[in-house]
Amino acid sequence: MTQLRDDFIWGAATAAHQIEGGNTNSDFWVLEQGGSGRFAEPSGDACDSYHRYPDDIRLLAEAGLKAYRFSIEWARIEPAQGQFSRAQLLHYRAMIDECQRHGVLPIITLHHFTYPRWFTENGGLHRDDAVERFAAYVDYVSQILHDIDWVVTINEPNIAALFAGLYAAPSEGSEPVTVAMALADGPDAELVPILAAMHHAARDVLRAKTSAKIGWAPATQAFMPTEGNEAKWQEVFDAWEGVFFDATEGDDFIGIQSYTSQPVDANGPVPHPPHPDNTLTGWAYRPDALAINLRRVWDLKGLPLLVTENGIATDDDERRIAYVTGALSGLKGAVADGVEVLGYCYWSLLDNYEWGSYGPTFGLIAVDRGGDFDRTPKPSLAWLGTVAASNGALID
Repeated sequence: MTQLRDDFIWGAATAAHQIEGGNTNSDFWVLEQGGSGRFAEPSGDACDSYHRYPDDIRLLAEAGLKAYRFSIEWARIEPAQGQFSRAQLLHYRAMIDECQRHGVLPIITLHHFTYPRWFTENGGLHRDDAVERFAAYVDYVSQILHDIDWVVTINEPNIAALFAGLYAAPSEGSEPVTVAMALADGPDAELVPILAAMHHAARDVLRAKTSAKIGWAPATQAFMPTEGNEAKWQEVFDAWEGVFFDATEGDDFIGIQSYTSQPVDANGPVPHPPHPDNTLTGWAYRPDALAINLRRVWDLKGLPLLVTENGIATDDDERRIAYVTGALSGLKGAVADGVEVLGYCYWSLLDNYEWGSYGPTFGLIAVDRGGDFDRTPKPSLAWLGTVAASNGALID
């Protein structure tokens, strides 16, 4: 039987914009209010976790999970350029303290898709000082990270590069960039060195100011070539993932974000066709994708891997348990073959705002958004806590 390391991390993840509510200084909030038709609904109050985070952390801890990955919202910390909020900084320090009070390991993400409104309205990632502005934010936040063990600098930088066009106002006579258009084009190659420089600048700050282990977390798609399309697969992998893994040189770990697999034909990634087994996001049901991604990234880079996101959007909690069982079985198989895996964080702790809609439910906990934001743990939360208590021994 495969044994996971004694200090294997078992946790769940969230992101600030998706759960906190009222993130009015962020660029995504502006997009949601813009009437572009790109979003089914705005984030609004989200899960009200800005106020209710003690309940979230308590429920996670009571279930037996030992880590909580959450993000600090740049738009709250620096609502206007150069103006940093001490009150917001202390809010996030209070979240760290609450985790530690419950014996929960905080895993901090410094950027999870959203930017301050002022940053995006003045050029965003194309600003001449984009790297310097991000580094200044990280430097300010570093003062509350003195006792943090794990920091993810940027969540899914390849998706950040993919969707950068969504934030731009359309030029005269052109249509707004849609998600489908962004997916067809792939990550913007011009943004790769900028995002990598932001990551490295943040890493330099954190190494000078903290003792945290530092990495970033590209999205992994488990791309698979269709027959005769190996060369195209390599081209797609390099553009979508490989160049972002190149930027991990010198990091302490790599975050693995895995949900599904995607075939690649002569034209590139193939959209998932409609199928009864597809998840609520329209993705193929592929719990085996996690093992594919773990093995692939380990073979490519040889750095320790931390599963920072893995999960399924479903309204059937038994299916959630089945999916995670399959994913963890594959993880253990990869470990048995020598892949160094540090831990596993399920996405997401809560049913939350999925970048345009509350429809896809990933959460281990349901939230009554139409009432008093009451939290109702699903059976999958207790189940995952039991798996954590066994350190994975319950998974074949």
